[in-house]
Amino acid sequence: MYELTTEKFSGPIGKLLELIEEKKLEITELNLAEITADFLEYVKKIEAVEPRLLANFINVAASLLLIKSKSLLPDLKLTMKEEENIKDLEGRLNFYRNCKPAMNHIKKLAGKKNVEISRSLFFCRPEVFYPSPDITIENLLKSAEKILEALREMPEEQKIERSLITLEEKIEEIVARLKVELERSTSFGSLLKDKPRSEVVVLFLALLHLLSEQMISVKQNKGFSDIIIEKK
Repeated sequence: MYELTTEKFSGPIGKLLELIEEKKLEITELNLAEITADFLEYVKKIEAVEPRLLANFINVAASLLLIKSKSLLPDLKLTMKEEENIKDLEGRLNFYRNCKPAMNHIKKLAGKKNVEISRSLFFCRPEVFYPSPDITIENLLKSAEKILEALREMPEEQKIERSLITLEEKIEEIVARLKVELERSTSFGSLLKDKPRSEVVVLFLALLHLLSEQMISVKQNKGFSDIIIEKK
C-alpha cells in the first residue's frame, strides 16, 4: 500500500486529504510537486501498478489541486466555461468519494470464501442486454456487408422541381382574361381548368385581392353555381 512521505506529512495519501478537509492541516504548507514526485518514484519501484491505486491518487491529487487553487486565488474571476469545468471536477470527485466506501466493502466481500447475496439486492435492477453466443465478429461483418449492399442498390433520390406561383402572376392572369373576353367577363371555373390545387389557391387569393381593390365584381346565378367575374 502506497504511503506518502514528505517534510510535512507521512502516511496514506487519503488521510492527507481528510486532514486538509477537516482543517487540521493547511493546504498552503504542502508542495504538490513534491507529492507527485514521491508517487512517481513509488510507481517506478513496483512491477505493475494497480488501476485502483492510480485512480485513488488522481482523485486525491485533483482534490488537493482544487483546494489549493481556491486558497491561493480566492478572488480570481473565472469565465463561465472555467466555472463549469471546476463544478464538473468537484462533481466527479464527490462521486468518487461517495463510491469509495462501497468499493472497500466489495473488496472485503471478495476476500471471503463464502458470500451470500439475497434476492432483494436485485429488486428493480436495470435491464441488461446479454448478447447471444451466436453473435460473432464474422456474423456482424456479414450483416454489415448486407446492409451496405442494400444501400448501394437503393434508387437515387429524384429531385422534383416545382414552379413558384406568385399572387402577382395570377392577378395579371385574371385581368388579362377579362381584357380579351368580348363581354369583359369570365367564370372562375374556366380559370381553374386543368390547374393543380396549389395554383387554385393562389388564383382564389388573386380574386379576393381584385375584389378588395374594386377592380372586379362577382356574382352567382344560384347557390353553388360557377362564379362570374366582371371587369368594372
